[in-house]
Amino acid sequence: MHRFLSMTSIAGVLLLAACVTINVYFPEAAAERAADRFIRDVLGDDVPAAPSSEPQAARTSWLHALSPVGVANAQSVDIDIDTPQIQRIKERMAERQSEHLAAWFDAGAIGFTRDGLVEIRDRSAVGLSERRNLERVVGEENADRNAVYREIAIANGHPEWEDDIRRTFARRWIANARSGWYYQTEDGSWTQK
Repeated sequence: MHRFLSMTSIAGVLLLAACVTINVYFPEAAAERAADRFIRDVLGDDVPAAPSSEPQAARTSWLHALSPVGVANAQSVDIDIDTPQIQRIKERMAERQSEHLAAWFDAGAIGFTRDGLVEIRDRSAVGLSERRNLERVVGEENADRNAVYREIAIANGHPEWEDDIRRTFARRWIANARSGWYYQTEDGSWTQK
């Protein structure tokens, strides 16, 4: 009987530990700040800073119900976007933005997708001779975007956050877009900011 109680206690402790391990929350506010910093570096200085999607009080209010320690830890979380791999990707994206993408966004040829990528929305907005280059550059941009979302999740020790990082960046690309640039709504239709 004593052995059964000991085994039951050990199983209960292991089950509790498994639940705690699984419930690692995604720090949305920190991810937004990191995304905005990254995006401003890529888009350049002439893009105004976008407001956060929710007020600071709303971002942490649910944590107050948990504990003061939870609030302190949540506010001190920072998403690392400064690894050498992420910096190399960001440099390529910034160069591509200034050389090609900004003009194509301005012309309405491309837009931000709802999943954090760039898509060609109007090939006729660029000259016939430029269309092949448009396809190549957009392909390279999307490869780098996919890579950066993965690298940020890995750099922060949570590869399972990749989809959360992607969703956060998708919202923040749109929030940081210049007036007149196109983006996809949730239903997949295009609209102009």
